[in-house]
Amino acid sequence: MRQLNPEKLAKLPTFNQQLNDEYGKPGAPQREAFHEEALSLYYGQLLRDRRRELKMTQREVAEKLGREQSYIARVERGKADIQLSSFFRIASVLGIQFIPTFANVLK
Repeated sequence: MRQLNPEKLAKLPTFNQQLNDEYGKPGAPQREAFHEEALSLYYGQLLRDRRRELKMTQREVAEKLGREQSYIARVERGKADIQLSSFFRIASVLGIQFIPTFANVLK
């Protein structure tokens, strides 16, 4: 088995260091935009995976919601800025139930 060189490992930047270098520190406008885009992609992928698991087409989901297929496609690609209520409606069509948990993030 190949041994990793601890000295080389120590010189590698962490993921957070890479994010800081490319998008700025947390709270910076570029970093916040990156975070929002990453969340949109994540939740879009979650919906897409579930739709595929159910063997449904985007058109079938759209018809149940009274929307266009292109809208569902944009949501799944993380390209639609949707309201929380719309997200929950799509999730409901796909049999996903979200139970909100609230945590105080301010110190």
